Formats: sequence, C-alpha cells, structure tokens
Amino acid sequence: MGNKERAKERREKRRQEISLLRTIPYSDHQRWWNSETVAVVTGSNRGIGFEIVKQIAGHGVTVILASRNPSAGIEAAKSLQELGLSVVFRQLDVLDTSSIQHFAEWIKQNYGGIDILVNNAGVNFNLGSENSAEFAHLVVNTNYYGTKNVIEVMIPLMRPSPLGARIVNVSSRLGRVNGRRNRLGDVALREQLSDIGTLSEEIIDRTLSTFLRQVEDGSWASSGWPQVFTDYALSKLGVNCYTRLMAKVLSDRPEGEKIYVNCFCPGWVKTAMTGWAGNISPEEAADTGVWLSLLSDGMPTGKFFAERREINF
Repeated sequence: MGNKERAKERREKRRQEISLLRTIPYSDHQRWWNSETVAVVTGSNRGIGFEIVKQIAGHGVTVILASRNPSAGIEAAKSLQELGLSVVFRQLDVLDTSSIQHFAEWIKQNYGGIDILVNNAGVNFNLGSENSAEFAHLVVNTNYYGTKNVIEVMIPLMRPSPLGARIVNVSSRLGRVNGRRNRLGDVALREQLSDIGTLSEEIIDRTLSTFLRQVEDGSWASSGWPQVFTDYALSKLGVNCYTRLMAKVLSDRPEGEKIYVNCFCPGWVKTAMTGWAGNISPEEAADTGVWLSLLSDGMPTGKFFAERREINF
C-alpha cells in the first residue's frame, strides 16, 4: 500500500471515529451552556456555516444566523426554526464596517452580549486546478479583514463566564505557514510569521498588502507565494496568524473573563465554494467548529485543528 492509500485509510478511520463521537450526547457536567447562551455564526445561510448553526442550536444554544443576503438568511433561519431550534436571522456584511457596527449594536440591545463567535464568512473563486488572482482583493478583504473586523467589534460583547467565551475561525490547511505543501517560499517571512514573540498585526497586514500590490503589478506568480489557490491560501494564512496573535493578546485577561481563540480546517467540503467537488459533507465539516464552540474541559487557545486534532500552523 502506498503513502496516499495509507493516508486515505487513516482519514477514513478518523471520520468514522468522529461520526461515533457525535452520537455520544454531552453529559450534564459538560453542558456549560443553556438556552440563554448566545452564539453568532457569520456567513451561515448555507454550507458549513448553516450546518454549524444547526448543530450548535441542536444542543440548546440560541444562535444568530448572520448572512449578507437577507432573503437567503431569512429562509435559512426559517428552515431551522421549523425544526424547533432557537435560531434568529440578522443581516451582516463583513465587508462593510458600518454593517458590522450596526450588527454589534443590535446584539447589545437585544441580548446584551454573546458567548460564542464563529467566523465562517468567506469566498473563493478558484476551482479545480485554476489559480487566478483576479478576485484577490475581494478574497483577502472578506476572508481576512472581514474576520478581523468582526472580532475587533465583537470582543467587547463577549460575556464573562467561568469557562470563558469562545471565538472559532474557519480556516484552511492551505494557509499553514509551515505546511509541507503550499507554503511561503520566503524563508525569512515564514520565520517572522511563525515567531509568536514578535508576531504583530502590522506584519500580517504588510504580508497581505505586499501580495495584493504584486497582484496589481503582475509579479505575484513568481514571488514565492503558495502555488495552490494563492489568494485564498494567503487570506487563510492571515486568519491563522491572527488567531495566534489574538489568543496571545487576550491571554492575560483575568479568570472569569477569558476569551479563547482557535481556528480549524473543515476539509475539502461538498459546497458551492468548491463547486461541489469536495469529498466530505457540510455536516461532517462543521463538527470540529461545533466541538471547539462547546468544549468544556481543558479549553485550548491559539491552536489550529482538523478533525478534532491539533495540527501545526
């Protein structure tokens, strides 16, 4: 059996293990939440986001289904309400800072705050073997800056709790700084982004600004950037680095006011974003995000997960 076959066999075994884990109900000891616990999931009118809403609400949490498209969001929320789930729609465009601000004001007015934030809103325009950077600005602005701007506005609304509030960012292995494949060609930049002691928002932003500038002048393809879905990979590299940075920034908050920040890769999922070419269902893909949102014991922070297991950034 070759390496690919063994890897595929391991993945399949892990999927079966997780399917089994999902059938085990949370015990009373593990259930730190109740119906007044509030979660927000961005970009959740379809795909992975919709499944995350459905599964978190299925555990008895009140979930705000946030999406840019009001009609699609209302329809999605209605379909879950008909299942008896506590789901409320609210419009949110992560590209629009005023929309984010209005969303936060509505949350404060109606709920006082939130306990869980899942940043799922994202776009990707490459399919199959394509690697165009035609929409690079939109991809980076949505996936990285949109996530960052939502987090910055929502942090003051994260409610104090003995077990801490949670921020979960949907990311991708394609954006790993030190992945064996698709990593940055610039070794010095890799080292900068890997060093949590000196990592800063300025370094992350500058990396993405450099890429976008090279997209404009046409030099990006020969500048050592990741070779697969370059714009998407870099936007998620930004999310991964920002996750680690925010975990560090928030780590000195006192007990009872902790905010845990993690990210996860859902895998190659059968959704519109992959042109329905993925190999796992949205239901399976949502699992790690839901698990991180509801975890009660030994809550990690600043970590990257796939299939409920920590992986390297």
